[in-house]
Amino acid sequence: MVQVLVLHASAHHSTQEIASRIGERLRTHGHDADVRALDQVTGGHWLDQCDALVLGSAIHNGAWLPPAEALVRGAVRQLRDRPVWMFSVGMSAALPGPVRRFADRAVQPRIAELVDLVRPREHRRFSGVIRREHLDRKGAVFFRLLGCRYGDHRDWAAVEAWADEIAAQLTKLAARRRAG
Repeated sequence: MVQVLVLHASAHHSTQEIASRIGERLRTHGHDADVRALDQVTGGHWLDQCDALVLGSAIHNGAWLPPAEALVRGAVRQLRDRPVWMFSVGMSAALPGPVRRFADRAVQPRIAELVDLVRPREHRRFSGVIRREHLDRKGAVFFRLLGCRYGDHRDWAAVEAWADEIAAQLTKLAARRRAG
């Protein structure tokens, strides 16, 4: 069993629910997964509570939410010392075909910089939930002009498959620790 901390920064609960699902899947594989919002992490000893970390944030304006970005930048050395997986939750699945394909391939420089700093085992992007009330008037007009669709665009099978991959890597890590 590996102690895993699943941290998330969520604006409208979509990222929180993805983090919770990841935690559930890790627990089904026998790992001790503690899912917390970033604002529940205080002091400098939060990393001492885990052997591995899954860290995710909603994406707004091509970047992680400020608390998530600040946490990563403030703990780079500690994050590099343990197994870390990162995930981002955006809205690419809400976009129409050609725009979606472009968005799925696009590099978001601020997020790429965080990934480069931490060097996680993997970084995944998922789509979340987008509702009219999540956007201001100007954003809603632009959203509609692009031909986007409101709704829940989360791919739970993809989230669970990724969590299962993480669990398998953690199981191997635990076996190596016991053997060596």
